[in-house]
Amino acid sequence: MIGPPGSGKGTQAVRIAQWRSVPHISTGDILRAAVRAESPLGRKVAAVMAAGGLVDDAIITELVEERLRADDASRGFVLDGFPRSLAQAEALDRMRPADSLIVVLIEVPGEAIVRRLSSRRVCDGCGITQSVSHESAGREPCPYCGGNLVRRPDDNPDTIRRRLSAYADVSDPVVAYYRGRRGFGVIDGRQHAERVTADLQAHIGRALNNGGS
Repeated sequence: MIGPPGSGKGTQAVRIAQWRSVPHISTGDILRAAVRAESPLGRKVAAVMAAGGLVDDAIITELVEERLRADDASRGFVLDGFPRSLAQAEALDRMRPADSLIVVLIEVPGEAIVRRLSSRRVCDGCGITQSVSHESAGREPCPYCGGNLVRRPDDNPDTIRRRLSAYADVSDPVVAYYRGRRGFGVIDGRQHAERVTADLQAHIGRALNNGGS
């Protein structure tokens, strides 16, 4: 499942995994699990992260390959956050037959994501995240606990635009790699989340009926 930050990809990945009764495999979860397990790979990841570095393609790919060998992934899986680069996409084709993959792009225009993310507020009391329908110069009260609703620093519109630009630089080649394959689909992520889920289910159903796995 491919989608820019703020596209709702993570939420939809969890829903589809539950619908298909297969594991939701997130690279973030894999990294944290490897560090907790203190496996050789986990220790390598921990050292990179402790030094403030980025985990490279080779380590991420090895972690994903190891995770896909687990018994619960034998009937399928939903990948969330992998592949993030062309090298990772090519590696995934070596792990599983290319024609067995169903690839979905959740597409949301950049400015729609800027509006969506910049409207998010986090309560400084209870920690609940919610959206506001208008800009406010001051702080707003949380309807649940009365705390202050504040914008996270990385939800600043200029910061979001920089993140989207960085995302496009690495994701555009991945989308181009998959576009045109049987099983590739594009879903309009501007819709209500329930409609996005329904469209995803319909696309996956069609792909499975046409020979995907």
